[in-house]
Amino acid sequence: MTKCKLLWIQGLTCNGNTHSFLNYASMERFLEEFCFVHHPAIETPYTLEEVCARYIETDILIIEGAISEHFSRGGYPFVEILMRYAPRVKKIVTLGTCATFGGIFRESPGYGAGGLLFRQEERSGRFEAYADKVVSLSGCPVHPDLLADTLYMIKEKLKIPLDTFHRPSSFFAWTVHNGCTRNEYFEYKVDNHRFGEKEGCMFYDHGCQAPYTRGSCNKILWNGVNSKTRSGEPCHGCTEPTFPRRNFYTTKKNMGIPQYLPLDVPKRAYLTLSGVTKAFKIRRLEKRLFDE
Repeated sequence: MTKCKLLWIQGLTCNGNTHSFLNYASMERFLEEFCFVHHPAIETPYTLEEVCARYIETDILIIEGAISEHFSRGGYPFVEILMRYAPRVKKIVTLGTCATFGGIFRESPGYGAGGLLFRQEERSGRFEAYADKVVSLSGCPVHPDLLADTLYMIKEKLKIPLDTFHRPSSFFAWTVHNGCTRNEYFEYKVDNHRFGEKEGCMFYDHGCQAPYTRGSCNKILWNGVNSKTRSGEPCHGCTEPTFPRRNFYTTKKNMGIPQYLPLDVPKRAYLTLSGVTKAFKIRRLEKRLFDE
């Protein structure tokens, strides 16, 4: 069997996606079909200096971390390295929110950092010619199953429907709110007042971004068992281009109404529904929160 060749190269990064992928449960089977030309944490046939100095045959280029004109790898400008590989590889995967949108490095003065195609500042246009090759996997970090499944789809030459940010629709077509175990609390406006509790919604007072964040966090669980909202932590919206936002744990309101409403919910409809649900007192839902 001919293995699919992967080149994993890092820009400005915290290594979060590298460590996430090392926890992939089916790594042994994965390495039967894929091989790394270079990986920052796995023993590979080529060093960083070698893959940066010249083109080495690669099928899929995986970029982790934000991209900056001022950043170098292996003694070469990072953008120059990417431009050497972009025309020749079959696909380019931007792994993580930093590689896709710039992430936290976009907010840091002096870096001039952004994502491959979606940058805060004016785009140079260098990579737009290769946009049809780009598959974006935003997240901080990305679930290892999302990366592996995407690579398998590319290897098998399957058509991958993408959203406007080049993200696979099969993973980003719904919101994190979809599948959240706290949805009933959300519907009846029962907020959680302490982090880590099993009951209550964190949208109304604690800044949960799940109703307007696209991702599969509550469908493809971490370690097969958990997610941020299930463990009692509000979603921070890490898959979106607006991440990171300020004041993670607060919900900005206007006259008691959240400033930002769930995706595709008209304000009039939301106000009407809120008025109705507020009239209900669901003792079953509120009992454990307020009787302690």
